[in-house]
Amino acid sequence: MLEKLSKTILLINNSSVPEDRQSVLQPLIGFIQDKVDQDKEIRLNLICTHNSRRSHLAQVWAQTAAFHFNVKNVICYSGGTEATAMFPMIAETLERQGFKIKAISEGSNPVYTIKYDENEHPLIAFSKAYYDDFNPDSGFAAIMTCSQADGGCPFISGAEKRIPITFEDPKEFDNTPQQIQKYEERSFQIATEMFYVFSQIKKKR
Repeated sequence: MLEKLSKTILLINNSSVPEDRQSVLQPLIGFIQDKVDQDKEIRLNLICTHNSRRSHLAQVWAQTAAFHFNVKNVICYSGGTEATAMFPMIAETLERQGFKIKAISEGSNPVYTIKYDENEHPLIAFSKAYYDDFNPDSGFAAIMTCSQADGGCPFISGAEKRIPITFEDPKEFDNTPQQIQKYEERSFQIATEMFYVFSQIKKKR
């Protein structure tokens, strides 16, 4: 794990998840555990409306948590009900928390690489629809990270399981003095919950 990111993870591991949120996370824990027990690949597609903020944070932190807890065969994706762009503050927030971020394309929907470990393949981050060819067609859990996507997409084609785990949108603090703080708080909350999920997974003996 990258050195600066390891320091953030120490703080995550010392934080707690409220009981009501533990209940919300339980279906995801069950999905992952079932796949582990069957030695199957674990595909998670984190979805919000524009694939610009919360779904990216959830994808990155879920993949990082899987690596941290040595849960194998986990592949995390993200998507939206429509494509826009990953909001620049997401990259800045993750970089401050210890990830290595590199923009590998420019334009209206830039592509980023996001590394959590020097020797692991980076995540590829850009905004896309959840059904984009970059994402899996079937056998995945669709995790709805915002209430708009959860309410607007009652059916996700190809999803084996649909799990609502919604987070408040940090967008409401854009262009305010609290913007940096609120984005970091939301990222940290998502990180804490994804780390809780993967900490509950029992490995096969």
